[in-house]
Amino acid sequence: MEVKNDVKSTFEVSVLDSGFKVLRIKNDTQQPIKEEYPVNQDFIQFHFCLKGQMNFIFNQGSYSFPVNEDHSMLLFNPQKALPIAVELAPNAWLVSVLISISKFHSLFSADADHISFLSPENSAKKYYDNLPFSSSIAVVLSQILHAKVHDSMKSLYFKGKVYELLSLYFNKSEDPSLEQCPFLVDEENVRKIRKAKDIILERMSDPPSLENLAAEIGLSLKKLKEGFKQLYGDTVYAYLLDQKMEEARRMLNSQKFNVNEVGLKLGYSTASHFIAAFKKKYGTTPKKYLGSVSL
Repeated sequence: MEVKNDVKSTFEVSVLDSGFKVLRIKNDTQQPIKEEYPVNQDFIQFHFCLKGQMNFIFNQGSYSFPVNEDHSMLLFNPQKALPIAVELAPNAWLVSVLISISKFHSLFSADADHISFLSPENSAKKYYDNLPFSSSIAVVLSQILHAKVHDSMKSLYFKGKVYELLSLYFNKSEDPSLEQCPFLVDEENVRKIRKAKDIILERMSDPPSLENLAAEIGLSLKKLKEGFKQLYGDTVYAYLLDQKMEEARRMLNSQKFNVNEVGLKLGYSTASHFIAAFKKKYGTTPKKYLGSVSL
């Protein structure tokens, strides 16, 4: 394991296997920092920004690529080495996974048709992706970044977590197809559904009823339910609950709020209701989760 450490920032590289590494970088200072790490063209790079913002720099500074909080970037160029050079804004956290193409193929060969850049016609082409990631991925990243395990167990622990991370990353549901859903072809309806989403997020602690929400955006209750499900893949309240739990995770990660305060801010009348919802979503209680992210 390679470790660079000071009081407010850390940079750790853990080798999990031949051609398989995980990098954990935290900048808890009030100043931006820059980190570099050599990577050759045999590696696929996954970069996950768990907190803050960062900027990846390529070709000796000739161009850069920003990655925002709760977003990931995938890089692969078999024709050219892409060494890591990243500027982390103050209070930014990054988890990166580097895996050789041969190692990656060995993990996913049976499902290669599910992963676009592994297809035969793309195997020699460069590839990149920049997308937001789910709250499930965020939990695994937090566990990787804040792992408190004995050094002798770190490689095994990280390997299991990175496998989990990759499985979640590639288990993406298909985007809704406008061609398959005539309702969503209507741009005005799409605009109204998106307005509904904004409303429930803005009033997360005290959301309107479905009937009032439908009236506010100017759609029938039936069209609101159908359209929201098609556009966001879930019911209105299931989506809201997911976003509430994501906000709870962020508040706990900030370490500025205790469990009761988070529950109250999110509109839960009792701590027990909040604890039950959090445990159902993440499989652990808010208190235990807070303990796992405390330094």
